[in-house]
Amino acid sequence: MPKTAIVTGGTIGIGFGIVRKLAENGYNLVLFANEPADEVGESLAYLDGRNASYVFLQGDLANLDDHKRLLDVAIESFGRVDLLVNNAGVISLYRQDLMLLGTESFDHVMSINLRGTFFLTQTVAAHMIGQEEINGYRGIIVNTESSNSTVVSLNRGEYCMSKAGLAMMTQLFAARLAPESVFVYGIRPGVIATRNTFKSKAKFDAIVSGDDVTIKRWGQPEDCAEAVWALCSNDLRYCTGTVINVDGGLIQRRTL
Repeated sequence: MPKTAIVTGGTIGIGFGIVRKLAENGYNLVLFANEPADEVGESLAYLDGRNASYVFLQGDLANLDDHKRLLDVAIESFGRVDLLVNNAGVISLYRQDLMLLGTESFDHVMSINLRGTFFLTQTVAAHMIGQEEINGYRGIIVNTESSNSTVVSLNRGEYCMSKAGLAMMTQLFAARLAPESVFVYGIRPGVIATRNTFKSKAKFDAIVSGDDVTIKRWGQPEDCAEAVWALCSNDLRYCTGTVINVDGGLIQRRTL
């Protein structure tokens, strides 16, 4: 019986890289995105062309009413949720000095990256707990964190704080859900080629080519997808709470 995955932000960038990997391995897919279907037609056409089993739902992660709607669609379509990939996230509305950070950008980032993700996880995990255990699992949850979970960026403090909170959320749910046979992991992307990072291409080109990155290339969504696949492929049974850095060595400590 094919497994089923919910992937938030699953139509572009890292999320779509994860979706492609899961589709290649026979997953049923529930894609949740803020954009309407006609704006992500290229991604949906890709899946159609490969006869992938999926449903698409437009919604707002910050709207808690959409969480139950998303879970209901998944269950009605496929009967079960084996994997939740919390990938959806937003960047700061504008880069600015930490001392000038206002409520608009702070609330926007936190409402999606942390608040929305937390309550969706709560909703889906509650359902997973009630599922039949298969091969030692009732469910797996993978959170897309960020190297900014630990690395400071002074002109987008709200983003850093949201991802640091998400990193702690991974550990909290890992501890809470392990007795229920639901296992929780994280990935921490560094400089990954997406539409958001391309907005600051010159800055990230300098980082990738400089001394701060060991593997001197941009990361690709496929790199993140491979990490997610490693975490959900039933091979890491004793590793709940594990986080994989997908950053080319960006956050490695170096000698002085």
